[in-house]
Amino acid sequence: MKNMRSIHLIKPYFAQQRRRIATGILCLMAVDVLQLFIPRVVKWAVDDLAALDLDMPKLAAYAGYIIAIAVAMAVLRFFWRRFLIGTSRVVEEGLRNRLFAHIQTLSAPYFDRRKTGDLMAHATNDINNIRMAVGMGVVALTDAIFLGSAAIGFMLYIDPTLTAYAMIPMPVIIVFTRIFGAKMHRMYTRVQATFSEMTEMARESFAGIRIVRAFNREADERRKLKDISRQYIDENIRLVNITGLFFPLMVFFTNISLTIVILFGGRQAITAQITPGDFVAFISYLNMIMWPMMAIGWVTNLIQRGMASLDRINAIMETEPEIRDVPDAQPVDTVEGHVRFENVSFAYAPFASGKTNLPDPPGHPAVNPYRTKELNVNVIDSFSMDIPAGSVFGISGPPGSGKTTLLNLLTRRYDTQSGKITIDGMDIKNIRINDLHCQMALVPQEPYLFSGTIRDNILFGAKPDEGLLEETIQKAALDETLRMLPRGIDTQVGERGVVLSGGQKQRIVLARALFRECPIMLFDDPIGQVDTETASIIIRTIREMAGKKTILIASHRIAAISYANRIIVLENGTIVEKGTHYQLIAQNGYYARAEILQRLETTGGVTE
Repeated sequence: MKNMRSIHLIKPYFAQQRRRIATGILCLMAVDVLQLFIPRVVKWAVDDLAALDLDMPKLAAYAGYIIAIAVAMAVLRFFWRRFLIGTSRVVEEGLRNRLFAHIQTLSAPYFDRRKTGDLMAHATNDINNIRMAVGMGVVALTDAIFLGSAAIGFMLYIDPTLTAYAMIPMPVIIVFTRIFGAKMHRMYTRVQATFSEMTEMARESFAGIRIVRAFNREADERRKLKDISRQYIDENIRLVNITGLFFPLMVFFTNISLTIVILFGGRQAITAQITPGDFVAFISYLNMIMWPMMAIGWVTNLIQRGMASLDRINAIMETEPEIRDVPDAQPVDTVEGHVRFENVSFAYAPFASGKTNLPDPPGHPAVNPYRTKELNVNVIDSFSMDIPAGSVFGISGPPGSGKTTLLNLLTRRYDTQSGKITIDGMDIKNIRINDLHCQMALVPQEPYLFSGTIRDNILFGAKPDEGLLEETIQKAALDETLRMLPRGIDTQVGERGVVLSGGQKQRIVLARALFRECPIMLFDDPIGQVDTETASIIIRTIREMAGKKTILIASHRIAAISYANRIIVLENGTIVEKGTHYQLIAQNGYYARAEILQRLETTGGVTE
């Protein structure tokens, strides 16, 4: 096999399970040894029968031997399956957990360039292929080597010349295995890539089913899935063309061996060079090595499929996160919350060029709606700002001006290209990422809820505190909503909170952030999806935290930031206006115009 470097992924599990593997292989070899004695018993019976030296007690004894061997084989088969197949399940679990843990460490740019369906295919289909290769692949390989060698040894004991004739097709089988094995590896890689695309297509359609039906695009979605399914079938048919030729060839050459044995061995039995029992036993041993010879094809199939999947998994595992702790990163328990941006510039990696740390996966062009099409176009350009601890800082500006990007840089979702961001004088790049995130609570622009109850989504793994939870619910204006729900806070929200309105989801996400009680609070358009009354409650809650926490609010809604100690207006990543609410109104710029328009909308002064 060309690519053996991926094997290191499963070596640790083999090391951990070495005793179970060794026990399983010993049991499997014991089964093979017992299986080899059955033809000997048959030989004795046939020879005695040919010599007319067989009575019922002796025949019963031979039958008893075979039954005893069969019982022992059944018991040992249970144990080798328990140990070897059980080990493959351990490998499956460990590799899936390791893959999931590694994916969680990867930076935001990686997910900008990878489809969810592709990652799902890695975690399911690829892992399953590896499990099959590790489990049944090891079994078939052990059988092929041990049982095949032992059977050949018994055949040599019976008649070396006849054995040599029977082995004539073996070199041809080896040559075909090498040729077809390389082709199958390439084909399996293409099949798995197409499966990833199909998985992503189905996932995206199911996730957006309400939009699809609202716009009557069911036919288009069916057509797209039909096209990708046809492509997947075509790739599998190409693979079947290879495997469909390979397996019959294996059977063909094993039958040639049988033909040779019947021709030459039958003549030797007639001329008494070997006994009739030896002839029957020889055919039995030949049938035993037919399985290993055919198993070569099956093993090749399993291992090539597993190796192709292992290479795909290894490609992810070798991807290093772009954003990580520096070697001398400092642990931080708590901060006061003094935030400072010093000449910060940032540009998303351009998808039009190849100048990026993340290579595009085969067949998957880079897709990132936030990336600029031109090289070196800054989303944030030479931005500097000092935000004292306990202050409220507002960020306004038109869409695409860089409001959300500033919050992403502060949380190290992305890293700055130049300049630095400090908290209490410490460069955030020198703070452990986990510790940095513990100092901040984020309310994102797009509220995301996980399947489970409202309580689960608010706590989000934190220790339950009923008093704090009740206080948080009131601050997030959720109490009335919970009273209306059938099971209150223990109501199941469904996937992505499908049973809730946008405003309800926004408030649950707000409660999730408030429950953490972090010294730095980040709000990305916190009232964008709520009604005016709920918005006023949320604003009052945020204002009550002023002086206690450092608060950054990015919003185009003037009401969300009008009370801030300082407000800036961004345009193309640079500050075009700054000051307090009244100072910005006096400047009569973007902020003042936005305030007038939004006030007219609220009072009904704007009509279509």
